[in-house]
Amino acid sequence: MCDVSTIPGLTELWDQTRGDDRVRVAMVDGPVDLGHPAFAGASVRRLDGVWSAEGFDGPAARHGTHVASVIFGQQDGPVQGISPDCSGLSLPAFSDRRRKTSQLEIARAVELAVEAGAHIINISGGQLSPSGAAEDLLDRAVRLCRERNVLVVAAAGNDGCFCDHVPAALPSVLAVGALDDSGQPLAMSNWGPAYADQGILASGENILGAVPGGATTTASGTSMAAPIVAGVAALLLSMQLQAGQRPDPLGVRAALLASAEPCPLQDPDACKRFLTGKLDIRRAMSAVQASSSQLVDAPIDAVAQSCGCGGSRPEEAMQPCSCGGSRPEEAGAVTVRSSAENGPGGADVAVPVLATASGSVPVRTIPAATAKPAQVSLSQPSAEPVQVTSHPLVYALGTLGYDFGTEARRDSFKQSMKWVPPVPPSGGDDDEGRGPLVPPNPYDARQMADHLAGRPDEARALIWTLNIELNPVYAIEPAGSYGADIYKRLVDLLTGEVADEHSTEYIERVSIPGRLTGRSIRLFTGQVIPVVEVGRLHGMHGWKVNKLIEGAIAVAKKLSEKWTPEAEGRLRDALREFLNRIYYDLRNLGATSRDRALNFAATNVVQAAGVFDAELKNKRQLDTINVEKSPFCRLDSDCWDVKLHFFDPENTNRARHVYRYTIDVSDIVPVTLGQPRDWSER
Repeated sequence: MCDVSTIPGLTELWDQTRGDDRVRVAMVDGPVDLGHPAFAGASVRRLDGVWSAEGFDGPAARHGTHVASVIFGQQDGPVQGISPDCSGLSLPAFSDRRRKTSQLEIARAVELAVEAGAHIINISGGQLSPSGAAEDLLDRAVRLCRERNVLVVAAAGNDGCFCDHVPAALPSVLAVGALDDSGQPLAMSNWGPAYADQGILASGENILGAVPGGATTTASGTSMAAPIVAGVAALLLSMQLQAGQRPDPLGVRAALLASAEPCPLQDPDACKRFLTGKLDIRRAMSAVQASSSQLVDAPIDAVAQSCGCGGSRPEEAMQPCSCGGSRPEEAGAVTVRSSAENGPGGADVAVPVLATASGSVPVRTIPAATAKPAQVSLSQPSAEPVQVTSHPLVYALGTLGYDFGTEARRDSFKQSMKWVPPVPPSGGDDDEGRGPLVPPNPYDARQMADHLAGRPDEARALIWTLNIELNPVYAIEPAGSYGADIYKRLVDLLTGEVADEHSTEYIERVSIPGRLTGRSIRLFTGQVIPVVEVGRLHGMHGWKVNKLIEGAIAVAKKLSEKWTPEAEGRLRDALREFLNRIYYDLRNLGATSRDRALNFAATNVVQAAGVFDAELKNKRQLDTINVEKSPFCRLDSDCWDVKLHFFDPENTNRARHVYRYTIDVSDIVPVTLGQPRDWSER
């Protein structure tokens, strides 16, 4: 068994601090048994209102409880944690109700952790990615962390291969591989292309942790190494706070990478298993103590990959990891030199590592990674404790869908739906000569819309969903005294979605305002999604893009002396591209204050034909979308400034045009404060 107190340098760090409750560490993992004696006196709570409560007798809860105790186990309890006096937040995105954790659920948890004021997010899980790329929503969530100066620590994976996991392999994530008791990389620990400059090895074999119900056990793998690094990072942030400095999570990340003990071997291929190097707490302390201000420009673009729930595969449970062996070393002052827009990542590696001789290890400059400038600017998290919302609000954009939940429910619809006439022959206008009727298909949205128009009561029997790119992300549950009207609105929106794509009544997207209930529902496919309660019609909109485009074209015709069909075609394509750009630039889960403000601003733009008329007339296109916490707001409100910048692609020297919306998202349906403003700027 590895006693974490024997990790080189940790006792010296504990002499400086056991943590600060103003430093918040979020754990994206399985449910945590916070009633375990290891957490007695710990400042750790679960984020309620998103994931359904479940028992603690499954692998996900065992994994989550073990990981949490490695970070927050109290000094006088059965498990000694790395940073017991920091505050913690449990986001139970891993569940035994799902066969494996999706990138969508990880993205959801990461965004909510940022919203809750986390400085560090530990993710002891992930998925293999041959390309090292993540799905769009997870990639956006990690970029949000970079923009908000939040450190994501992710396990590199337990596949024992040269491979990438996400989120560990994404830019700005600190990937963590596992060491065994002798200080060698654990055989199961991954090493990958993204980890050479962004991954760090830490103790990961036979790590003592809590088991739901009050017991303790040991476990191994990169899942156990990641919380050790996250805990050390939290202590370094606590040192910054105690020195009167603002905590700099990405700066600490750079210090950990730059101070890591490099591979002692001469074989370049064998050294790949060492990632950037082994965790060196003493030298990282020296770097932070010397000058935290020198760490602000740390690299933050490279990333490493994570293990799946601590298992050898992303969908499996805990697997062995290794606990780094002690080695003689000296704590020397470290100067960290780093470039902006870059940061370490890492991967678990499984190659033998030799213990280094005593003495200081040369500190390396982590090379800057080329990073695309962030298109959304956001304020950094405060060092003060943040109130965590119990029932998060949602204002999401997507497409409407439905599900049956069970085969019996599906067959019930099939039996109650009418048989459908076949498609008439060219020029035909009746059923004569067309052959037998077609059996009803409850999966055909057109047939379902027609059926519900005549039987609106059956709308309650469906599971209505909001989808992003065909992937259900929320279940919509009408509630309250206007529930029947909301069901009718859902049927109307579905009817618009299945209308002819050239019709002015065609609906391309919908907006759904509501409140997460803390319950989830299982779809017929087995996917489990959270339930959003919708109690108001206000805010439920359909994007009738064709109607908007036709209106803009009508205005353009009046303004143009020479109008041709070719000009109309070009204009139609440009407007559709403009609308797609707005949606795809803003695509998100709509659960954070920032995203609800973005989505409401987008809906305002789509509803306001005047914006299109003006930009069309001036031949401008959408350039960037910026979101900032508004410096002016009413008492007990949550206000954000959303700015849409338009430019002339044919003349980049021409002034840009800016539309600004100040939006208060403290209520279920966001509201614009004052009138939207627009101006030109250089």
